[in-house]
Amino acid sequence: MKNLFIRIRKILWKIIKWFFILSITGVILFRFVPVPFTPLMIIRFVEQVFDSEREIQFRKDWEPIANISPLLVKAVMTSEDQRFNEHFGLDMEAIQKAVQYNEKHKNKKRGASTISQQTAKNVFLFPSRSWLRKGFEVYFTFLIEIFWSKQRIMEVYLNVIELGNGIYGAEAASQYYFHKPANQLSVHQAASLAAILPLPLKWSPTKPNARVVRRTEWIKRNMKYAEGLEE
Repeated sequence: MKNLFIRIRKILWKIIKWFFILSITGVILFRFVPVPFTPLMIIRFVEQVFDSEREIQFRKDWEPIANISPLLVKAVMTSEDQRFNEHFGLDMEAIQKAVQYNEKHKNKKRGASTISQQTAKNVFLFPSRSWLRKGFEVYFTFLIEIFWSKQRIMEVYLNVIELGNGIYGAEAASQYYFHKPANQLSVHQAASLAAILPLPLKWSPTKPNARVVRRTEWIKRNMKYAEGLEE
């Protein structure tokens, strides 16, 4: 029995050691290399294949952040993470407010995920609501905050986010919806793309429902207060 415990301990130690080695190596690699695909992209493609009502398509064009409109950067910061330049991955103030809100509104939950957290989740993890996945999300969030610049986090985020059925990233979305490159987006177009982020498979920037219209106008009004992206 003692030998069994020793063997199990050795195996667990090897698993933990290689997890840290591979995760840190992967984060450092993607500091310099474009992310080719994400777990969510794989899941969505499989869903397309088995769903006869959904068109099978995959649109993803990686562009450096210099080729993405600063208006879109401001729009997503306004919509998703207004303290992006200030926090180190987790926005404790937003988390506290979300907890207080959720205690009062049991049937309508509010999240507090930062752009850093969303990037870590999209690139390195499969979608899940478990506490285990949330723990890994925090781990990878701190890793990218350590090894990536804020500019790189935003660059990756804007290149992998889901913005429609089989549409990923700012450039692919801009070409699909507006027939123009992402560096030529207008204020309204940038705000409307940011507005559909919560439900990109149900909402459209070009055929907006009432909620998308309200979100777009709110983002446009508040973009003027958004800070620029830090290097």
